[in-house]
Amino acid sequence: MAQPRPSAACNHCGSTETRPVARIDGYSLERCLRCGLAFITNPPSDAELAAMYQVSNDYHTQLHDPASDAYARMAAIARKHLRFVERFANGGQLLDIGCSTGLFLDEARRRGFDVAGVEFSAASAQFARDRFHLSVTDGDIHAVDDAEGMLDIVTMFDVIEHVRDPARDIVAAHRLLRPGGLFILSTPNIDGLFPRASEPLARPLGYWPHIEPPWHLYQFSVRTLSAMLEARGFECIGARHTAIDLAYSFGTPATLMRSPKRLAYAMVFAPLAWAGPKIGMGDWFYLAARKR
Repeated sequence: MAQPRPSAACNHCGSTETRPVARIDGYSLERCLRCGLAFITNPPSDAELAAMYQVSNDYHTQLHDPASDAYARMAAIARKHLRFVERFANGGQLLDIGCSTGLFLDEARRRGFDVAGVEFSAASAQFARDRFHLSVTDGDIHAVDDAEGMLDIVTMFDVIEHVRDPARDIVAAHRLLRPGGLFILSTPNIDGLFPRASEPLARPLGYWPHIEPPWHLYQFSVRTLSAMLEARGFECIGARHTAIDLAYSFGTPATLMRSPKRLAYAMVFAPLAWAGPKIGMGDWFYLAARKR
């Protein structure tokens, strides 16, 4: 039964009619009945969110160690990001929102892009400046106020699901881009094969590794994110389905062997997560849009 929630209006269409999807670790995920966007209706406060993304909360600390496995994995993902960008552009002035430790920007610069970044974690921003000598601004997309209509490309990899007001961030990206400029994003896909198959168990189990609250405040699909972009001045021009690392979603083999329940869950759903991208239903996707 739909419940009006005046304090939790949909960020895309403004409706307050939602249906519950899951309650995980005290956070309630609901879907808008009008447009389908899924979001946490009781998110952390601004102060709590700010604290989550700092090194004092162990945020990204492994990525500050070039010898770590996490650093190597993120370097591989950065190259994956760049391959998608290069489907649509081979150079230009590029701003990466949520650039983390600068691995993607370093790769893009090597390929001839003129790069800069913005990062919410002060420690990660400083690492990017120190290690790669990149131009990185502390903050979010709204901290960039001197490039209106000047950029060729804005990228936002695995960021849009974290922000308080994604519609406002999309408008900000539109403002920064020149006419015809590219906005390229990646984000988890709530309509992927694994999330769709496992969603019915989320409420009774109180467990759904796909959604990751409170870090992820929104859950998009290609359909809902495309609708948000197109309503705010963009034309969607390409998508690519892929998969979240299985160990990230389900746990490492050592972790699973210590938990028979998690092992059983992984045995049922990991094959679906692996197969999803092969049929256009990956649990993670890239989306490219052009400013009209």
